[in-house]
Amino acid sequence: MRIAAGPLDWSLVSGWIPLTLLVVGLCALAALLYSRQRRWWIRWGPVAVVLAVLLTWLLRVAVDDWLQLFPDPLPTDVVLWVGVAVLGVVLAAFRLPLLRPRLWVPVLLAGLLVVLLGASQINRHFDQYPTARTALNTWLQKTTSLADATGRKEPALRVPAGKAISDVWRPPAGLPEKGTLSKSSIPGTKSGFVARSAYVFLPPAYRSTPRPLLPVIVLMAGQPGSPDDWINSGRLVGMMNTFAAAHRGLAPVVVVVDPLGRQFANTLCVDSKLGNVQSYLSLDVPDWIRSHLQVATARTSWIVSGISFGGTCSIQLGVNAPDVYGVVNDISGQDAPTLGSTKKTVDTAFGGDPAAYAAVNPLDVMARKRFPDTTAAFIAGSDDKTYRPQQRKVYEAAVKAGMRAEWVELPGGHSWQVWRPGLERQLPWLSRETGLIR
Repeated sequence: MRIAAGPLDWSLVSGWIPLTLLVVGLCALAALLYSRQRRWWIRWGPVAVVLAVLLTWLLRVAVDDWLQLFPDPLPTDVVLWVGVAVLGVVLAAFRLPLLRPRLWVPVLLAGLLVVLLGASQINRHFDQYPTARTALNTWLQKTTSLADATGRKEPALRVPAGKAISDVWRPPAGLPEKGTLSKSSIPGTKSGFVARSAYVFLPPAYRSTPRPLLPVIVLMAGQPGSPDDWINSGRLVGMMNTFAAAHRGLAPVVVVVDPLGRQFANTLCVDSKLGNVQSYLSLDVPDWIRSHLQVATARTSWIVSGISFGGTCSIQLGVNAPDVYGVVNDISGQDAPTLGSTKKTVDTAFGGDPAAYAAVNPLDVMARKRFPDTTAAFIAGSDDKTYRPQQRKVYEAAVKAGMRAEWVELPGGHSWQVWRPGLERQLPWLSRETGLIR
């Protein structure tokens, strides 16, 4: 195995680190389970195991049925590893009163190792933090003041009809090797929606004279989630800098926006009692980008993309705001915005009015209208048994609605194993569709 540059870049999802945590964690669990005392085996041990199972079941019910934090149930293997972590905590708590104080530290350490085992396996499932650097990226990633990054308005690079920007682009001497990342609030001036701060990536070519009018990617995370997810788990900056380095500094401008407002909120990405999110993303965000950044303005140069909830939101905007977004990159999205069931969605967000729901639901909209001037890609994981069939359904509806749509299937499940390449591998296609490169 090739060792990465430093400890922060060692893999947390493959190789020796997760394997070590697996072996050590299982040994710690076995140590917590074992005892020479008969009363442990006939009383406290079984009670601890039953209590751990009960707590895990209650946690699953609370998340899936009561709070409904996610639109789909927790994956079975995730529930299993949560249960292992809970068992470690419960066993440690039951063992402490039965032991001498000098043994408390080893027992607490064993419990901690079991919790780390569960966390490691859950992280492997979602590929949320492939390295320690991604987990710490919020503090490690350098950001630039947006005013410093944008500077004054420059003369625009002239691109003749029928040509791509790359055909006429000549990088000037001294062009920076890497782009900049800035953080800024985008107010809901028209919508009234209160969003968390967005991130803006500007490629090296943005800082040139004449300035190429680059295409824009409006990018969203999943639910629960935040714009930070694309910076940390999505490794967006490195991805975009790699693309720019391969294209003489050219890359799309990326604005990572917040369609949720809070980590666990589910706004459905519509205008409803839950917030005017569709208006925020189709009015406020484009207005802000055009007023703060010097970019291409044609709808064919504007891409909307996201993962899971953000993917569903992407196709929603593609069909409900086609005058703004001409290109859709839907990664692991659903076949409909949902709070868990159609009835609950209609009742909660639309006041029980199914017609209001059908007016914005993508499948209903595509059944009524045609979109021959919209380009779309639908990406799903080959092992994603929940979202891949839904994505396929939306893709087929898009084709019937006249979109120039393509289907992309990548190895992996509903995780960053699919979501990162769902954008990274699509960048050449997106750049060609928006006239950036040939």
